[in-house]
Amino acid sequence: MSQSDTSEDLKCYMLLVAIIFHYHGLDEEEKVILDRKASEKNAFDELNWAYNFITEDYMTAFDRARIYLKDSKDSLDKSKRLRYINDTWIANGEKGYITEMEATAMLKLAKDWEVDKELVNLVQQLV
Repeated sequence: MSQSDTSEDLKCYMLLVAIIFHYHGLDEEEKVILDRKASEKNAFDELNWAYNFITEDYMTAFDRARIYLKDSKDSLDKSKRLRYINDTWIANGEKGYITEMEATAMLKLAKDWEVDKELVNLVQQLV
């Protein structure tokens, strides 16, 4: 965990990655990536919090996550929001593909966080 990543920041990060990986149902490969992300950031408590958030009501999890993340936007500076959503995009691509629904979901979250144009620029550089 970098000094600038508070526990609340990491809740946002882990929820962001977890909600995208749960979009079609979490598979084993995605779970491995999520666990690795939590390990890299020393954020297993925050990942467990995200899992609990999602399983509280799976059907409304994405909409609730959008609200939670949008409400947290002001506590995260723009560069951190962009880093988190870009890292989520890259992590999602590690499984070899990003579905149209996942891409759309990440773009909605990036728009909520006011970093959608920057994310599109970063993604275009990856292609």
